[in-house]
Amino acid sequence: MQKTIIAMEQKYLQPSLEMVEDVFAKWDSPEEGKTVRALVEEIRTKKYYVPELELIMVNEDDLILGYAMFSRFHIEEKYEDELLILTPVAVRTEYQRQHISKELIEYGFEKAIQLGYKAVLVEGNPRNYNPRGFVTSADHEITAGPNIHLPHVSCLMIKELVSGALNHIHGEVDYSFYDTLREE
Repeated sequence: MQKTIIAMEQKYLQPSLEMVEDVFAKWDSPEEGKTVRALVEEIRTKKYYVPELELIMVNEDDLILGYAMFSRFHIEEKYEDELLILTPVAVRTEYQRQHISKELIEYGFEKAIQLGYKAVLVEGNPRNYNPRGFVTSADHEITAGPNIHLPHVSCLMIKELVSGALNHIHGEVDYSFYDTLREE
């Protein structure tokens, strides 16, 4: 199977939303699928959106196999020109366990470095992200704010793209600038 990673193009905007929603609905719940889809739609409209870092992998039939979005992020109104957040990452259910997310994420790291970003934050299962070089963010004085409910402190992770970047990046992570993630 031929696999190609590309930055988002107009013709994939809608199909990528449908794929992301479907993956999260099957993995968690239909509500989670809708929330993640809404988050992608929201990020696309905000100043944090980096079109070159909304990545998809397609096969020779132009089917979207995987998706990864890196967008600008700030901690306490700082670092937004240095820091990215990786969310969401989705792989079409029938193509999981074929290293698609790994390839998308690694490609994203290379593009992010070229664009001048210094670090990437992610929330998720450490088993999925530690092999990509992510470490517990709290070990670098980057902690989850009171409205972020993690199953474990190790589920909020950071990766340096440039050596020494985390020497000055620290603070409390808050998602409240995303309307989709605000708790009612």
